[in-house]
Amino acid sequence: MSPELISILVLVVVFVIATTRSVNMGALAFAAAFGVGGLVADLDADGIFAGFPGDLFVVLVGVTYLFAIARANGTTDWLVHAAVRLVRGRVALIPWVMFALTGALTAIGAVSPAAVAIVAPIALSFATRYRISPLLMGAMVVHGAQAGGFSPISIYGSIVNGLVEREKLPGNELVLFLASLTANLVIAGVVFVVCGGLKLWAQGAVDESGDDDGSPAPATPTLPLEETTLTPSRTATLTSLLALVVAVLVFDLDAGLTAITLAVILSTLWPEDSRKATGQIAWPTVLLICGVLTYVGVLDEMGTITWAGEGVGGIGVPLLAALLLCYIGALVSAFASSVGIMGALIPLAVPFLERGEIGAIGMVAALAVSATVVDVSPFSTNGALVLAAAPDVDRERFFRQLMVYGGIVVAVVPAAAWLVMVVPGWG
Repeated sequence: MSPELISILVLVVVFVIATTRSVNMGALAFAAAFGVGGLVADLDADGIFAGFPGDLFVVLVGVTYLFAIARANGTTDWLVHAAVRLVRGRVALIPWVMFALTGALTAIGAVSPAAVAIVAPIALSFATRYRISPLLMGAMVVHGAQAGGFSPISIYGSIVNGLVEREKLPGNELVLFLASLTANLVIAGVVFVVCGGLKLWAQGAVDESGDDDGSPAPATPTLPLEETTLTPSRTATLTSLLALVVAVLVFDLDAGLTAITLAVILSTLWPEDSRKATGQIAWPTVLLICGVLTYVGVLDEMGTITWAGEGVGGIGVPLLAALLLCYIGALVSAFASSVGIMGALIPLAVPFLERGEIGAIGMVAALAVSATVVDVSPFSTNGALVLAAAPDVDRERFFRQLMVYGGIVVAVVPAAAWLVMVVPGWG
């Protein structure tokens, strides 16, 4: 049995044990990385730790720490109130506001995880208060980020268009952007309907006072006066959140390090508000994500990902090879870097794209969509941020919901993208 196949089978075993025995999957993945990396791939400790996502660790800790402080001092409650006022109390519009907000952030240059890190805690705090499905709200935030993620000036768009140019393939920046925007908009619409969005429309507007026209207020929590008042700590926290956005978008600073720095400043100034914030950092989620991605790094180090991609690229039927590449992109991106897998798969597609049997523009668009819509997976950066940001939920249940939803997206979207974008032969 080849080392690559062994590493894939071990990954399956990790999933099975974590699902059936309720053991943290990250801890299992660290053990698997040690075993497979040391015994099968002959990697030393440095080689195993090469895949540890230190940047993601800092982002998860920093952002959840900052927003734990925001929850403790009532800033998120104040933002929830402002959001309700913005849409005149129509709770059903809030998921779409969050979709548009994250889409706008990524479209103008924010890295997708940074946009999700900024918006998700606010969106999920709102979902908790107004009994909106956390899966609905989390999915809207992530799909919003991916909807704007391939604009010509975005990070993803710039990377993919650069790859296309370097490989001397035909490209169309507008088609790439519109393909991602349309796909995520359609998916968001389906999720909105399936996860209770129509019931939110039927619910009508939230009556903040509970006595606007003499009729009873909807059965939703109302906001006490103290939650709508801007205190000095809330003003400072809002300033910190704005500073985080500016630091990430304008000055290209690291979101995690910036968030930790801002959180430390707030903790020093208002220790009473932030005393419990450290304990509210989503440590189990941090362990889970870092462990799984470390194992994926071992797979990359030992060539498993390249091995799988080359095996598909060697298939003699171009349309079938294109479909399998889309599925590999989706499956691997559910656990690893979307940009990284696109960078690996686009070059693998070049040989049969050059023969002219497959349209390059449509193929690149299908790969881009397949590799990014799956970021709702709890093992991806965006999915992990959503899982970590959800307050007052059963995290195991929410984790399973995200995993099932991510599995559905992996199963359905690549085939749909292939059918719509590749089969017609765009480009």
